[in-house]
Amino acid sequence: MRGYWEDAAKSAETIDPRRWLHTGDLAVMDEEGYVVIVGRSKDMVIRGGENIYPREIEEFLYTHADFAEVHVVGVPDSKFGEEFVACVRLREGADVLSAESLKSYCEGRIARYKVPKYVRCMDSFPMTVTGKVRKAELREQCRPWVTSSPESV
Repeated sequence: MRGYWEDAAKSAETIDPRRWLHTGDLAVMDEEGYVVIVGRSKDMVIRGGENIYPREIEEFLYTHADFAEVHVVGVPDSKFGEEFVACVRLREGADVLSAESLKSYCEGRIARYKVPKYVRCMDSFPMTVTGKVRKAELREQCRPWVTSSPESV
């Protein structure tokens, strides 16, 4: 890619002087040289001085038998800077999940500072035309909900 059409500033922000394109994707490479995308740099949440990638929490939460889909976002918090909201779509027939039961599920299985403070059960998520969740929009949807939610751990 040579750059963004008629947008030199965006091109300079994305393409470095050695012509490497920086997509914002975060990846890990295994011993055999295979690369797996693990998240986006813009999705990082800074909670109490810790840099945490929601993808790590999402991967853990997918082990919960009642979750069909999970997306974790950060929302502003006066004490820690940001807190996590686990937005989940439950499997057919699953009981409504409380923040307390999510905390119990996470207890001793992931670091305490990674446990989402809030859980929000949703029927659907805001999507792009290519089928990806619009995390920025999801985060904005959660902000007013969090301030009025009793579902905190």
